[in-house]
Amino acid sequence: MTKIIPQLSDISDQYDALFVDLWGCVHNGVTAFPDAVAALQAFRSKGGAVVLVTNAPRARSEVAKQLIRFGVPLDAYDSIATSGDSARTALFGGAVGTKIWFMGQPFDRPFLQPMDQLDSPVEITEAPLEQAEGIVCCGPFDPFADPAVNRQAFLYAKTHGLKLLCANPDIVVDRGERREWCAGALAQLYTEMGGESLYFGKPHPPIYDLARRRLTELGRSIDDSRILAIGDGVLTDIAGAVGEDIDSLFITGGLAAAQTKTTQQPDAQALSSFLEAENSSPTYSIGFLR
Repeated sequence: MTKIIPQLSDISDQYDALFVDLWGCVHNGVTAFPDAVAALQAFRSKGGAVVLVTNAPRARSEVAKQLIRFGVPLDAYDSIATSGDSARTALFGGAVGTKIWFMGQPFDRPFLQPMDQLDSPVEITEAPLEQAEGIVCCGPFDPFADPAVNRQAFLYAKTHGLKLLCANPDIVVDRGERREWCAGALAQLYTEMGGESLYFGKPHPPIYDLARRRLTELGRSIDDSRILAIGDGVLTDIAGAVGEDIDSLFITGGLAAAQTKTTQQPDAQALSSFLEAENSSPTYSIGFLR
């Protein structure tokens, strides 16, 4: 059973590195959470390493720019591992062909920029769905529209054997007070319709391999038993941590705030019922990262 803790510092001495989700934990898609920032700064001040592990379908350089706009200071983290970087590596390795139908919004388009650091990357070109060899999904065209609006296009794609590369496995995200659909919702629909979706972000192994490489780049060799994953998604952050056999801290005041009746801290009974229904078992839980 999960243990509810009052603050990160109560358990942080057990760990040398944190894999920290961003949206819902460090910011709300609009601005940073001051208490979360302070907790990460305090962990780093004692020698700990913080890798931000996000399902954002963008390169880490783009995420870093976004963090500056949200007010997350540079001294709150050491490195960033993104679903976008992991998925782009697969894209330019030819995972879904060379002619792709792109799904996403204008700000997602840097995903298609070439990756010079790869050996012999394939050349990717955009094409209409009828001429495409595969699909790259960074998100819906309209984040507020029901994913079912894509059924007709997905039926064509499935019938023609197109694979869908999902750049962000998240199903939904809260931007301020508004909930938006993410690429994971579209990939889920495509899979349910019989299509093949490829995932690279949480809870799937590739992004954790990338996060460990980020630690290596920092000159840190840290055993998995000394890593704590922090996040507000039981199907992504917590499931991924369990799959990687690393401890986890569930932020109940994010996506599951209503179900866990979180104000400052979750209601213990509501939290227990929620985790049982989701078949999830985080090591620790807390209302908000602090």
